[in-house]
Amino acid sequence: MSTDIENLFKDKVLGHPAGLFVLFFTEMWERFSYYGMRAILVIFLTGAITGSNPGWGWSTSAALSLLGTYALFVYLTPLLGGWLADNKIGYRRAVVIGALLMTLGHAAMAVETPTFLYIGIALLIVGNGFFKPNMTSIISKMYAGKDDKKDGAYNIFYMGVNAGAFIGIMLCGWVGEKIGWSWGFGLAGIFMLLGMLQFYFAQPLFGSLGDKPAKKDVKSIEETVDVDAEKRNPFSVVDYALIAVFTVSALIFIFNDPLSKIGNIQTLNFTVAGMSDSLFFALLAAISFIVLLIVRIPRYTKIERDRMIAFAIFCLFTIFFWAAFEQAAGSLPIYTRDFTNRVLEGTAGTVFKIVDLLVTVVPLGIITYVLISLFRKTFNKIGLANIILGTSFLIVWAIVLYKLYVEFNDPNTEVPVTWFAILNSLFIIIFAPLFTKWWDSRYNPPASVKYFLGLALLALGFGFLAFGARNVAAGAEGASLSMIWLVLAYLFHTLGELCLSPMGLSYLSKLIPTRMIAFMFGVYYLAIAIGNKLAHYVGGDIEKITQEYSLSGFFLIFTIIPFALGIVSLLLHPLLKKLMHGVK
Repeated sequence: MSTDIENLFKDKVLGHPAGLFVLFFTEMWERFSYYGMRAILVIFLTGAITGSNPGWGWSTSAALSLLGTYALFVYLTPLLGGWLADNKIGYRRAVVIGALLMTLGHAAMAVETPTFLYIGIALLIVGNGFFKPNMTSIISKMYAGKDDKKDGAYNIFYMGVNAGAFIGIMLCGWVGEKIGWSWGFGLAGIFMLLGMLQFYFAQPLFGSLGDKPAKKDVKSIEETVDVDAEKRNPFSVVDYALIAVFTVSALIFIFNDPLSKIGNIQTLNFTVAGMSDSLFFALLAAISFIVLLIVRIPRYTKIERDRMIAFAIFCLFTIFFWAAFEQAAGSLPIYTRDFTNRVLEGTAGTVFKIVDLLVTVVPLGIITYVLISLFRKTFNKIGLANIILGTSFLIVWAIVLYKLYVEFNDPNTEVPVTWFAILNSLFIIIFAPLFTKWWDSRYNPPASVKYFLGLALLALGFGFLAFGARNVAAGAEGASLSMIWLVLAYLFHTLGELCLSPMGLSYLSKLIPTRMIAFMFGVYYLAIAIGNKLAHYVGGDIEKITQEYSLSGFFLIFTIIPFALGIVSLLLHPLLKKLMHGVK
């Protein structure tokens, strides 16, 4: 293995192994397909069933219930996929399997029938489970013993993540809205397939890195573990019972929510204290999991217990952060389509076209430069992979140039609904280096302040939306609000994300003992999954809340709750500092 790593470091691109950039482009195409599909899903499902590019006319609650269940599983299946790769099939094979399944998923969605939609969503969920955790695992193995290079490697890799999201939303969104939804879903599948092929044919570059693991001598491994530490807190019968109640209740809610809203299929069809069966099982799952933590955590030693409590508090903040932030995939596209004036005239239209050209061509030009650098170092070794990668970029450039040609020759300037979603990736690319410098300086704030900043900035973004919609009457089905409110919302949401999102895994590694990281890693990803499901469960009521109260009232929910939780985070600073026992 060490020989393979040294060989990887012989061929460098921008100071890092060429293999890192193979992973960069593979991840970029996967994020292209994921965010590209997600950008058009809700507006396709809820779009009018008439017109030149008809949607399916679903209710908002039905569309977001499906999106919420999909988003939840996106964060849970990697736990299983990571285990399979670690113990059975290897990282590289898992990536290829995952990419192939996601390609088939996007292809199924392009058929545009309910049956193929559900098949496609299922394939994307399973494929994501294989793909998502194992790209970062390969990087971790690649940089084993080279910790001084690891931070830079992950920064480059996550630039690929944001580049893929940026290009995917821009192209799949434009093609889906302007040409046809099937073409948008199909485009996501095409680039997922190209990403898989370029990774598959680039595997000789990695040697045995990420291969199927050799059979392990389980007994010898167990002998190397601190047996006393492992026996300190074994799972009891009560623990397993609580896990069973949580799992069954959560699955009933996860499946019953979309079934009841999409197909009017009431799985159990009862009410308890005025709650529907879905809400009852959601509450039961939440209570059983909280009880599980309360029962288990006190059994650890004092320092471990305290640090786990601190991390559990951070996970609670994480749930509510993502429950608000992920409105970007659900209710915000509805707001953009129905309540925002996206038509620009005269000079404003010309300025937008120029801005659109710059934010499209400049990032794509930079990424193309990285591609050419990779070609120079690796074409002799992985020529076919490079040809596939180069072909994918030629297709991207062709679509971009066609898009710009159409837009510049159109006398009417209407900003696509999906265009605003690229702002998140654009702002991350712009501001992430500044936040990195801040966190590395002596002014790096404590955890409680970071969570406050993340939640408060998120709340401020929604505050702009609430203020902008203040004059929209209750029950209004449309309006013509300024685009500036959306731009400000995405800006402050992104700044909040940069404060809070990277903190979770960072504090997981700092606060949790190695032998318990797997369990608490599951807790953290479960928190994000719950946040995603909660986001679309609440967001699905945008029409109902707008009818009964107002559009401004809907956004005030996501203004008040995150800001209040941010204040709670600040107030908890002395307690959290004590619980963390010196961890900063």
